[in-house]
Amino acid sequence: MSATTAAVPFWRAAGMTYIGYSNICAALVRNCLKEPFKSEAASREKVHFSVAKWTDGKQEKPTVRTESDE
Repeated sequence: MSATTAAVPFWRAAGMTYIGYSNICAALVRNCLKEPFKSEAASREKVHFSVAKWTDGKQEKPTVRTESDE
């Protein structure tokens, strides 16, 4: 079997990345949960990350952001 005729994962055939596919699956699972598990899962859904700018080879002070920050 050549690479062009090999089976392709359905998420790839749909033009998605695995991360996008797994995010959709996770959201569906969270929506199917009953309380109190649903609210616990929703609190873990938030994404926090740190952003730091570099100037002249030196890292400036990083800032912590959430996915809702612009």
